[in-house]
Amino acid sequence: MQALDYCRQKAVESHSSFLSGFRFLPEKQRDAVTVLYAYCRELDDIVDDCSDPHVAQTTLSWWRGDLAKVFNGETPEHPVQQALKTIAPQFGLPHGELAELIDGMQMDLQQARYQRFDDLKLYCRRVAGAVGCLIARILGFSNPQTLDYADKMGLALQLTNIIRDVGEDARNGRIYLPLEDLQQFDVPAATILRYTPTPEFAALMAFQIQRARETYREAVALLPAADKKAQKVGLVMAAIYYALLNEIERDGAQNVLRYKIAIPSPRKKRIALKTWLFGFKP
Repeated sequence: MQALDYCRQKAVESHSSFLSGFRFLPEKQRDAVTVLYAYCRELDDIVDDCSDPHVAQTTLSWWRGDLAKVFNGETPEHPVQQALKTIAPQFGLPHGELAELIDGMQMDLQQARYQRFDDLKLYCRRVAGAVGCLIARILGFSNPQTLDYADKMGLALQLTNIIRDVGEDARNGRIYLPLEDLQQFDVPAATILRYTPTPEFAALMAFQIQRARETYREAVALLPAADKKAQKVGLVMAAIYYALLNEIERDGAQNVLRYKIAIPSPRKKRIALKTWLFGFKP
């Protein structure tokens, strides 16, 4: 199996809707996003599927070494890295941004709490902001400020994921909401770990939603007009995530402890079409 075929199969097996927004891209860009997705998926699976943290750490270290081969003239061993070796020079994908994803996965192995929002932002930069910048490079830009937009939008998307997944993460013993926020709203960690919503928890989640919403606004404000057309696909994805954030609020944000909210596929398609025609204004 060729390296690109492996990445395509990995994407199909994931059943993720992430790639659906990129299906109308030219073939080379679409393939590049598929390879990047497969890379992210492989790293996620190491952390999610490995029950022994030491084995997971060793595996991530191996991936770090194999990634180095993408950039030092050697032949990588893993098919995803082999595919990366082809697309990285085509789209100017930096070694550092790809390595940041491994750093983020290692953070997941080392800690399950974040004391301050600034600590959480570092995690979000590594697992989402770096991906946003890599996608921005694949889509193309003329103004370097577009990378600031991509980084900020990655933060907004990851904050939305964190809000949506509070209950699921708690079942895995994780709390990504900053502990300083829990203290501010008088929400003991036990409230989250026992899935017992309270008025204080509802207020905490309202604060998180408002912070995420403001981050979307800041991100869009950073996108230079000259690059809006090239980055339109990314804005479509942002609009879908923003709609998810609004749906969580309408449903009652405290319910994230009980179940996971999702946007149905037909509605995603309507949001995508509207954003494609009229843009995204959070």
